[in-house]
Order: sequence, then structure tokens, then C-alpha cells
Amino acid sequence: MQSFKAFRVFNDDGKIAGRVVEATLDDLTAGDVVIKAEYSSVNYKDALAATGTGGKIIRKYPLIGGIDVAGTVVSSEHPSFAAGGRVLVTGYDLGVAHDGGYAGCVRAPAAWVVPIPDGLTSREAMTLGTAGFTAGLAVVRLERNGLAPSQGKVVVTGATGGVGSIAVGVLAKRGYDVTAITGKSDAHDYLRGLGAREIVDRTSLSMGTRPLEAATWAGAVDAVGGDLLAWLTRTMGYWGSIASTGLTGGINLQTTVMPFILRGVSLIGIDSAMCPMDVRVEVWRRLATDMKPSRLESIAHTIALEDLPRAFATLLGGGARGRFVVQIN
Repeated sequence: MQSFKAFRVFNDDGKIAGRVVEATLDDLTAGDVVIKAEYSSVNYKDALAATGTGGKIIRKYPLIGGIDVAGTVVSSEHPSFAAGGRVLVTGYDLGVAHDGGYAGCVRAPAAWVVPIPDGLTSREAMTLGTAGFTAGLAVVRLERNGLAPSQGKVVVTGATGGVGSIAVGVLAKRGYDVTAITGKSDAHDYLRGLGAREIVDRTSLSMGTRPLEAATWAGAVDAVGGDLLAWLTRTMGYWGSIASTGLTGGINLQTTVMPFILRGVSLIGIDSAMCPMDVRVEVWRRLATDMKPSRLESIAHTIALEDLPRAFATLLGGGARGRFVVQIN
């Protein structure tokens, strides 16, 4: 059987690292659908998994990394998919307990596979990837909770990261007045280009200590967690909603019940990995239509499999801007 390149992660006596190897279809974990991979992407979770940083994410070794993939169906044992169809997979156990998207071919259960909607190329689908899907899911859930552009400012934290960049673009496309919070002073033009109307330097924030601070925001997409998320709970407007998507600023949340019982604030958890399929398909449909960022291409940086270790280091070091898109075939 013809071999293909794959980025496989190994645990060598407790040292976790990945490298490019040759693989065949017979080497892959089982699945109903065989996909010829065209693109994958690099998410914060990928960087943690492939380096062993921040605890155990990959549940068996060796394993091909990559929690995202987009490409064309080669063969399928499931009637929902036929050879030649354009598909993507994000989340579930891909790249965690099941060989992932950093390979020339990927084999996945049909229950994880989503047709790429009209309006997105495979590359655009992976420019979005898990980060973009997470941002899209956050906006969908905020709107289902009542958020609308007429209600006021919406803030995005960690705004130059994958989730943050796409959240800014999605919200701007939907007509929201977006404030972007970032610690990168050289990223203001980048964020304005994505649609942010106001940029706030994270280091200049006066967070205060009161249980409730000035009511400022109608909604928020938070990719940071920790103290910044706690501050958001204190500064939300009446009946405002926060979508919590990430933990780059820490896993602990020190707050009080005051924002929730005196302002009706909602804190919405965003789990993209195990999102129900009907919601997943709807979010992808909207990311291809009314939520598709106007300048999606501007956030993409194309790399090869061999460049993955550098991309992981950049992400973990806080130096990433936008999205790393991995060209497979």
C-alpha cells in the first residue's frame, strides 16, 4: 500500500515529542470514512498535546496528531458519504485517542464527519478549524441567549489568537460593535482590519476589586479565563452573556454571585469537541454564509508538516497571530 507522510507523536520514556514519519492506511486507527487530507490546522490543544505541556491530552502513544482535517473522501462504508465528497472533521477524539489530521490520509468514524458547506474551500475550512468553529459556536450560543447588535459593545479577549481573531471577524460580519483586548501593541492594525472598532491594551486594564464594576459590555467571547474572565463577570451589562472558550490565562475563576443575581449575567461554556452534530452542521453552515469573516484569508499562515514544532512553540510562547494552516497534500 502506498505510504504517506504523517506527524506522529511519541512518548519516549516520559518525553513527549512528534516527528514526521512514513505511514500507510493499515497503520491508522479504524473508521468508516477514508479521507485524503488536503489541509489541517494548529490549535492551542494541538500544541499542548504534541509537547506534553499542561497535562496529558493524548490518551495513547504513538498517535498521529491534529484535531482537525479537511479533504476529499477516498472511500466510505457509510451511506451518508461517497467518494469525491468534500468533508471535514474537528474535535471528538481526533488527534487525542484516534489518529488525527496531520497525515496524508485520515480514517474517521462517519459520526464525526461533516460535509464542507458551499461557500468554504478546504483551506478556508481549516483556516477556521477548531478555533473558528469554537468562535462560531460561541456567537451562535450568545445569540440564542438573546444577544443582538443593538444591545451594545461586545468584547473579545485574547483577540489575536485563533479563537479571538475569528470571533472578532464573525462578530463584525454580524454587525456588532467589537472591542478587542490584546497584550500585543503591534497588533492594533491587524485587529482593526478584522473589524474591531476599539482596541484595549490588556496591560492597561484597571480591573478593580468590587463585586460589580461599571456595566460596560452586552456580550463577550473570552479565550483567556482566569482573572480576565472574572473581570468580565464584574463588568457585564444587565442580562449580558459571556461565552467562555479557553484557559490561556488560567483555570481558576474567582468571582461572586453578584453579577448573576443582580445583573442577570449568563456564563456560557463552549465545548467544541463533543458538540452535538445538528448544532455542529448548523454552525459550519453559518460560518460559510452570514458569519464568514470578511478577511478570513488575512489570518492564515500556511506551513508544512515539518514546520509543526515551530508552530507549537510559537503558540505556547504567546507569539501567534491568526491561524497556522497545515498544507498536507
